[in-house]
Amino acid sequence: MGNLASAASICSEITVILAALAMLIKPIRNKLLGLDKLTDALKCQLRHDMLHTYYRHREDHTIRQYELEDFLYLYRGYKALGGNSFIDRIKSEIDEWEVVS
Repeated sequence: MGNLASAASICSEITVILAALAMLIKPIRNKLLGLDKLTDALKCQLRHDMLHTYYRHREDHTIRQYELEDFLYLYRGYKALGGNSFIDRIKSEIDEWEVVS
C-alpha cells in the first residue's frame, strides 16, 4: 500500500512539473516562431473587416443578413484570438440594427 501511495505522489509531482514546463514553453515557442506577430496581424485584419462593415452601415442602422453572419464569424475569431473590448461596443451597436434579408 505504501508503494502505491508513493507512486501516486511521484505521478502527481511529475504532472505538476510538466504543466509548469508547458506554461513556460508556450510563450517562448510563440515568440521564437513568430506566432505572436501572426496573431496580431490576424486580429488587425479581422478588426479592419468588422469596422469596414460597421462604417458602411452606421448611417442607416440596417445590415444585410449575410453581412451580419459574416460579422459574427469575424467577431468570434477576433475574441478567440484575445481581441480587445473596443469591438464589443461596435457589436452591441450592430445587434440593435435592423436586419434586412
